Amino acid sequence: MDLDEIRPIARRLARPHRVARGGKFRLKDHDPADTGELGAEDKPRAREALEIGKRALAELQDMLYAQDRWSVLLVFQAMDAAGKDGAIKHVMSGINPQGCQVYSFKAPSSEELDHDFLWRCMRALPERGRIGIFNRSYYEEVLVVKVHQEFLAAQRLPPAVVDKSIWDKRYRSIRGAERHLAQNGTLVLKFFLNVSRAEQKKRFLERIDEPTKNWKFSAADVEERGHWNAYMDAYQTMIRETASERAPWYVVPADNKWYTRIVVAAAIIDALASLELAYPTVSAKQKSVLQAARRALMAEKG
Repeated sequence: MDLDEIRPIARRLARPHRVARGGKFRLKDHDPADTGELGAEDKPRAREALEIGKRALAELQDMLYAQDRWSVLLVFQAMDAAGKDGAIKHVMSGINPQGCQVYSFKAPSSEELDHDFLWRCMRALPERGRIGIFNRSYYEEVLVVKVHQEFLAAQRLPPAVVDKSIWDKRYRSIRGAERHLAQNGTLVLKFFLNVSRAEQKKRFLERIDEPTKNWKFSAADVEERGHWNAYMDAYQTMIRETASERAPWYVVPADNKWYTRIVVAAAIIDALASLELAYPTVSAKQKSVLQAARRALMAEKG
C-alpha cells in the first residue's frame, strides 16, 4: 500500500478528532471510549494497520530529513496513565532515531524558572528536517499551574503581572509562538489523550498490583485525581483558546490504547503527506558527476 492509498484512510481516521477552531469546543462531546467505525473485533486489523502506518511514517520522515525544509513538532498532553509514553513508543518506533528527538518536561529547574514560561521548550525545538516530540510542554503552564496556582509563587514573577488576566496572556503568548513556528516552516500537531476517570483508576490499580509496573506509580498521581474536574475545565479552556488551523489539537480517545495509537499515527501521516515532501532533485551537472564517479568505480580492479 503506497502513500496515495494510505492518506485517505489516515484522514478518515484522524479528522473526526481534529479541533482547528476551539471557540465552541466542549470536552463532554468527546467520548474517551470512542473507537469510531471500529469495534473490539477490529483490534487485530487495527494493529496490522498500525504496522502499515509505521512504514508510511518511516518513508515520510526519510523524505522530511532529506528535503531539509520543514520541521515537525508533536505535542502530547494528558492526565496521568492516559498512554502518552505508549503512544510515542508504538507510533514512532519505525522512525530513524537520527531524525527524531523526544523531550519529557518535568517540574522546571531553578534555571528554567529564571526565564519566561516558554523558554525551556523553545530551546528544544526541532531543527529543519527533524521531528521533535514534547511529552508534556509549555501547556503545563495553563494546566497544572492553573489548577495549582500556588506554583506561580515559585516562578518569581513581578507582582504586577500576576493578575486575573495572566491565563489569557499565556494563551495569547502560546498562540503567538505557534503562529510564529508555523510561519517559519514548523508543522505543529498537538494531541490531548482523552482518558476517562474510570479507565485511569483501572490503570493505576494495574500499576500497583503488577510488580513490573510499580515504578510507574506515584502517590501524587492519586492526589491529582482529586482535582479531576478542575483539570477537565483547564483542558477544555486550553483547547478552546489555542486550537487553530496551523496548530490543531487532536482530542484522541484514550480508553482503548489500540485505537489511540492508530488515530495518532493517522493524524501524523495525514499532516506530513500534506507537506508535499520529496527527495531533493539532482541537476544535470550533478548527474554527470555521479556518472563519472560510477565509471571510475566500475574501472577499479578487484
